[in-house]
Amino acid sequence: MNALVIGGTGPTGPFVVAGLRARGYDVAILHRGEHEVPEIPPEVLHLHTDPWSGEAVASCLGERRFDVVVASYGRLREIAQVLAGRAGRFLAIGGVPVYRGWMRPEDCTPEGLPVPTGEDAPKVANAAELRKGFQILRSEEAVFAHHPDATIFRYPHVYGPRQLVPREWCIVRRILDGRRRLVLGDGGLTLHTFGYAENLAHALLLAVDQPEVAAGRVYNCGDEQVWSLRQVALTIARLMDHELEIVPVPGAFAFPTQPLLAHERTDHRVMDLTRIKAELGYRDAVPTGEGLRRTVDWLVANRPEPGGLTEKILGDTFDYVAEDQIAAAQRRYEAELRDVVYTERPGPGLSYVPADRRGLAREE
Repeated sequence: MNALVIGGTGPTGPFVVAGLRARGYDVAILHRGEHEVPEIPPEVLHLHTDPWSGEAVASCLGERRFDVVVASYGRLREIAQVLAGRAGRFLAIGGVPVYRGWMRPEDCTPEGLPVPTGEDAPKVANAAELRKGFQILRSEEAVFAHHPDATIFRYPHVYGPRQLVPREWCIVRRILDGRRRLVLGDGGLTLHTFGYAENLAHALLLAVDQPEVAAGRVYNCGDEQVWSLRQVALTIARLMDHELEIVPVPGAFAFPTQPLLAHERTDHRVMDLTRIKAELGYRDAVPTGEGLRRTVDWLVANRPEPGGLTEKILGDTFDYVAEDQIAAAQRRYEAELRDVVYTERPGPGLSYVPADRRGLAREE
């Protein structure tokens, strides 16, 4: 049996390659060849070409045929066409921006992405609404047009070693720089589905093991546990043995939070994993806390260059003077709130508190 992985050198690639080899496949990876990773064993064939050009891919592959193709990179629509009739199983990786509201919460009614968001939720309707999301949708349609029995995986943001846009670096660098405060929009209570690289590879490999179940299906992927941004930040601080104070500010003014969410708003973005768990038996291979630990260890050992490409892509300016001003403004704001005088201060109600503990007669 043979398999082709288009990509293979990113965060999930080595795990996919290892999983295929463990299942008895002879594996080839197709990528630009601009960088290699030591986790890929020498027995794996490397095919170097431009995966964004269907013509280049066709020329590179020649007459080769494959039992399994994993298309995780490149121009998916053209790759699907080139491999039509030449792949026993075609597994494609798409993304969650296909959902209406993922990038533009105002496009949903009521405003905000439904929580959780299932595979059948409304999609981006046209390029004017969100070009990226509509392009992903068109790619999915092309995959099924050329491979009716294909399986598509909608990946969220990936975290783990070798991630080119590591949101965790926004926290790790601040800790390395000795920062004791972290500004988080709305207190960091945003819930946002992420996926550890090994978990996402595990999800895909479950479809390799169950081709009849996965044929023609689309699956949301991600970690089972959805941690708030606050939980992520405090866990990273604990892993780095660092005390960190969360500075909660209104989301509209929490500009330092935007690189962590890749979004201007703090709306929740949570994927429903019911389908992949019920049909393929998905469970996290690596717990979220352990995935974060491995990610932090990698970033500390492989620190992005300050002001370099990674930080430019993240959009994080690490402007500590501005962040200190935000923290000072927040303290003044909290002081004013403490001075508000209530005629009768509201409380949580009596639903789960015995009435006699609140000075009220218990109702029989």
